[in-house]
This record gives sequence, C-alpha cells and structure tokens, in this order.
Amino acid sequence: MIKGLLFDYGGTLDTNGRHWAAVIWEAYQTHHVGIDRRLFSKAYVYGERMLAINPIIKPEHTFLDVISLKLEQQFDYLEANGAVVERGRIPDIALMCEDIARNTVHLAELILNKLRGSYRMVIVSNFYGNLKTVLADFGILHFFDNVVESAVVGVRKPDAQIYRLGVDALGYAPTECLAIGDSYEKDMIPAKRAGCRTVWLNVEGWEESGLDEYQIVDAEINDLAKLLSALDQMNGNGKTA
Repeated sequence: MIKGLLFDYGGTLDTNGRHWAAVIWEAYQTHHVGIDRRLFSKAYVYGERMLAINPIIKPEHTFLDVISLKLEQQFDYLEANGAVVERGRIPDIALMCEDIARNTVHLAELILNKLRGSYRMVIVSNFYGNLKTVLADFGILHFFDNVVESAVVGVRKPDAQIYRLGVDALGYAPTECLAIGDSYEKDMIPAKRAGCRTVWLNVEGWEESGLDEYQIVDAEINDLAKLLSALDQMNGNGKTA
C-alpha cells in the first residue's frame, strides 16, 4: 500500500509535466525573441547553472522574482554570444510564465486537496532556497508535511540521497512511498534507487538523454489528474484518494 507521496515541484506541479525550458521557449516565441532553439537551449543551461552556483535568489523571492532572474541570466548569455535581444521584453515573458505556473498550480491544488487526508505528502525538489516562499505564494505549502529542497539540504537530483531524505521525512518504508515527477533521469531513476515506487509524468521533456527504453517506472501518466486513478490501481483499489 502506498502511504506517502514524494512530489517533484518544478515541471511537475507548476507545468503539469512540461519542462520549463519548453515553457520559456514558447514564451520567447510569443514575445518575438528572435533566436534559434539551439542557442536558447545553451542560454537556458547557462542560466540554471548561474542560479545554482551563485546566491542570486534569496529566500524571500517569489516565483515571479525567480523567473525574472532566470531570464536576465539567459539574456546575458545571449548578448555575450552575439544575439540581439530586447531586455525590455523580460517583464512580459516573466509574467506569461508566472501566469502559466499559477494557473497550473491551481489545477494541481484540486488534486492535492483530494489526496490530503489519505496520504502524507512531501516535496523533493532541486530549487534555490526559496521554495517554501513560492509554495506559500501559490497557496499550496500547507499540503506538504515537509519540503526537501536541494539548496537547503545540500544534495541535488539525480543523487538518490535527496529521495532518501524525502522518505525519512515521510516516516514510511521506501516501498510505501511513491515518487511523482516529470524527469526520468532526475526523478524516476534516483527515486527507484532510494527504494520508492514511481509515477512518471511524461508530457514534454527537453533534450533528456536518448534512452530507448524506460523500464523502471511503476506507472506512466500524461496528466497529473490521472495520478488519482494510478494510485487507486497501485493500491489494488483498496484505497482511493
């Protein structure tokens, strides 16, 4: 029986399985940032690295602050590599991304509300030290018994130790814990190594490795709303959310 749930945050609860690079790329297109996808991909990776290794994001920063800072780093990279971009577009792109996240989290909230009372829930996320602020701003912090955040605990996915910390926070055996995430490499593989069961929210990735077979997941869904029926099946219909 599944007793505890380990949720990834970014790309799972806030985009319903779409990688954030895909979301931001779409916003670039909407706001006519004229660069090619390959250069954008490099700028995205650069921005993530800068935010991970430098204390740019503060604990009090909201999601809008985070996405604005991400975009600034990306535009720095683009300009340094010869692209002509208008920095005045950053606020509009950031607002579009925040609207997507806020609307998607609202839908996820409906699912979390159905799960509450039946399962203990913990977040396990690579984030910047401000995830509790983001969750509170989006109105879902109260659903989670704990938040295991890479910048706080000092270990990042795909290290399985971060999932072991999530299991410890739930207080159940690993086999009683279910990890839900959008990344096969950063969620499914380390969660399995930690002994958990897994549900892969497989919707729209972004340049993950070309693995031909995905064999370790216990269930695969293409919409977070399908988690409820997946849980029902995995528990043998003995426990519904």
